[in-house]
Amino acid sequence: MKSSKKYGTVMSTSNIESFYQGEGENKAKFNRSSSVGPGMTTNPLNPTDRSRRALYESLPFISVYGMQYREQSIAKSLSRVSLADMGGAINEQDALLANVDVDEVVLTTPLMAAIMVAVMLMFLVGYNTGVMNAVEPVVFPGHSVTEWSLAVAVFAVGGPFGAVLAGKVSNLQGRSAAIKGNMWLFLAGGAALTIAPSIYWIIAGRVLVGFASGYASVIVPIYLGELAPPTLRGTLGTLTQFSMVIGILASNLLSFPLADESGWRMLLGVTAVLSLCQLMASPFIVESPRWLLSKDEYSIQASMLLKQLRGFRSDTEVQKEVDHIVQASRVQRLEGQSSAHGSGAVWDLITDPRVRLLVISFTVLHMAQQLSGINAVFYYSTSFFDGIVADPLVGTAAAGTVNVLATYAALKLMDRCGRVTLLLWSSGGMFLSCIAITASLLGIAPNYVALLGVMAFVSFFEIGLGPIPWLIVAEMFDAKYVATAMSIASQVNWAFNFVVGLGFPMLSRALGPWVFVPFAAVLAAVFLFSLLMLPETAGRTHQEIQRIINAPTAGKFRNNGMQFVVVEGVDLETS
Repeated sequence: MKSSKKYGTVMSTSNIESFYQGEGENKAKFNRSSSVGPGMTTNPLNPTDRSRRALYESLPFISVYGMQYREQSIAKSLSRVSLADMGGAINEQDALLANVDVDEVVLTTPLMAAIMVAVMLMFLVGYNTGVMNAVEPVVFPGHSVTEWSLAVAVFAVGGPFGAVLAGKVSNLQGRSAAIKGNMWLFLAGGAALTIAPSIYWIIAGRVLVGFASGYASVIVPIYLGELAPPTLRGTLGTLTQFSMVIGILASNLLSFPLADESGWRMLLGVTAVLSLCQLMASPFIVESPRWLLSKDEYSIQASMLLKQLRGFRSDTEVQKEVDHIVQASRVQRLEGQSSAHGSGAVWDLITDPRVRLLVISFTVLHMAQQLSGINAVFYYSTSFFDGIVADPLVGTAAAGTVNVLATYAALKLMDRCGRVTLLLWSSGGMFLSCIAITASLLGIAPNYVALLGVMAFVSFFEIGLGPIPWLIVAEMFDAKYVATAMSIASQVNWAFNFVVGLGFPMLSRALGPWVFVPFAAVLAAVFLFSLLMLPETAGRTHQEIQRIINAPTAGKFRNNGMQFVVVEGVDLETS
């Protein structure tokens, strides 16, 4: 067998066979012989439509950063299966045809407009993550360290409550109403920060923008994932991630002219101004066709929206798309439960012994993501750089710029490296960066080493501990469990975000130049956990991951490399 060790855009030969031609549920996904959607007669699906149906059922209705490579590998593998199913061997011409995605993406104007307006919410999440970094000396001078750390950290107090409300509102009122409600929340929080008469108003405003940010972190991925076809969901997840890190950088850059006694209200007021612009553009936020179909499988409005969003020309194409969405929603619904977000779903997930290690794994990674100290940099880097570089704002802006560049580098690396490999490099690199920063703070190394150390710290974070904890959830579980696992991960992440935001100033006062040592200890533990316990998810189906972790030899073979067949750029060949 010819193979490659490439990850991300590939699937193993056994995966292709078991997932698309195997037994049970997976066989049913591809070999379903008739269309079962509402309003249609029972007609056989052709191989291409069966592949499209399988693609819809295989991928969750959510946009996740880094998932596009998994989407592409599944789509291209399905193309080959559908070609083979049409009869005959796959020749060179067929191989070229297989490079065409099962689900052709058409970027229509209504789709692009809705995407751009919704993605601005994630820009505001990033902006409010970094906006407090440079204004501590000028916002109500005389506040205590506790008051300021509380003003920074309460951002993470509002987050989990916003995340919970977003799910409830979007299910009851619709995705469009939830998105527009999110804009009003940012407007209220931004206005409170802009007109604040005291530090306590700042704290209240930060709770509101934190609430709005947690709300956005749930509703935006769901909205985009339901609006877009499957092969575009990972790309939109990447777009939301870039929007967030660019938001952090924008807050850093705007601090140069505005982080002073006369300009800080304008700096904090950017949130309110952008929210008003979004509300003016809110007519572009159309309802999710999937949500409409969940309420009425015969929804005429859903069919009309799908025709606009997908650029379909015939009613037959629209009806097929409706069938795919309805059937995929049925497959991904938890058996015996009305919602994947319910408490019963959470209990089932955390008590299922077959996935116990997977639950522990993503929980540990989300704890580690925050306890690594990354938000100590995004929240407090300006004060940290005071005395290390001539202008602390330059150091903060440099870290923000590196953050954006490293996000792009991570996107490329996730196509080539396993998740465990990236986590090992990430945690190991961040650990060494902590050592370099500590050496500089102790005077053992020059001051510029601390600046370089922070930039390296951020870079290594973005190639592993930043995206992987989120991506790995989507890869570990069946599509119908992803929403529940994501909900748990979000709550854990926000909780430890608050711990770091509130605790870092006090930790800095207590430990002085040794302040990064606790972060180094966490990173060393993450390195060992990733090396010894974490299952590799790249290029594996969730069924295969479960078989590996539950096998008697799981501890020995959990992270062993697999034999992969390249789906992009190299012919699929076996011998």
